[in-house]
Amino acid sequence: MHAPYGLPLLADGDIDGTTIALIVTAAVALIIVIFLMKYLNLYVRALFSRANISLFELVGMSFRKVNANLIVTTKVKMVQSGLTITTRELEAHYLAGGNVPAVVNALIAADRAGIDLPFNTAAAIDLAGRDVVEAIRTSVDPKVIDCPNPASGKSVISAVAKDGIELKAKGRVTVRTHIPRLIGGATEETIIARVGEGILTTIGSAVSHTEVLENPDRISQTVLDKGLDAGSAFEILSIDIADIDVGQNIGSQLQTHQAQADLLVAQAKAEERKAMAIAREHEMKAAVAENQAKVVLAEAEVPQAMAEAFRGGRLGIMDYMKIKNVEADTDMRNTLSKPPETE
Repeated sequence: MHAPYGLPLLADGDIDGTTIALIVTAAVALIIVIFLMKYLNLYVRALFSRANISLFELVGMSFRKVNANLIVTTKVKMVQSGLTITTRELEAHYLAGGNVPAVVNALIAADRAGIDLPFNTAAAIDLAGRDVVEAIRTSVDPKVIDCPNPASGKSVISAVAKDGIELKAKGRVTVRTHIPRLIGGATEETIIARVGEGILTTIGSAVSHTEVLENPDRISQTVLDKGLDAGSAFEILSIDIADIDVGQNIGSQLQTHQAQADLLVAQAKAEERKAMAIAREHEMKAAVAENQAKVVLAEAEVPQAMAEAFRGGRLGIMDYMKIKNVEADTDMRNTLSKPPETE
């Protein structure tokens, strides 16, 4: 009796040991062929490029979820460039989420430019979110930054000299990347803000705007002397004033506005004094009327007092006639003292 597919059976119907060994061997051989098909090409590339990556390391990358093709490509590129970086360092940077090709390209560019850039520094710059390739490129080929940044919506920096004349300036800052300060250093926005502040201070401290117009390089030199690149990721090479124009006479406008404000204050104070004078006038009129009323009351008591004096014998008829004569004489004098009425 024979087993299906031509496999011999033992007496009890089981497959013999030789057949099982052949099956296991065939399965192992198939797995080896699959691995060879997957990694043989990469291994051959690494072998002939002297990248020093073994077949077991390639298989291990698969288990560590590392892109073996990427590691081999970058390792070959570094070996061909004469740089020495271990495969473990490349894998560690890949597993940390770094951009391995960018770091390798930056290291090659730095080596060609004669810049000392260790792998750990380049990896740290990349993991910090900075473009390490752009940093090396800027370190070799300085870049120009407009101040102010046109993207901010401002095209010029407006400042006022001590004589009140407005000046509108536009600066251009030439910088190159400072690799040791790239990690944790201030960005372009800080450089633009510092240079803009320096331009404002220099123009504002000028006695006359003509001084700035005659010597625009005074602004550049003053700003450079302040060391504005301290703590930043860049080194300022030069600050140039690209354009400077005369604006409005801010001083005269401020004086005009101040004069108008003073006028309004003076008018308000005058109105206040007028109101107080009117109120005082009304108070005085009221006081006069009150006093006149008191006089009338006092005059009304005179006849009563005279009558009482007559009855008591303290006032005689001759005394009364003298009083009448005095009153008549007073009325006559008052009448003569008045100016004649004109029709």
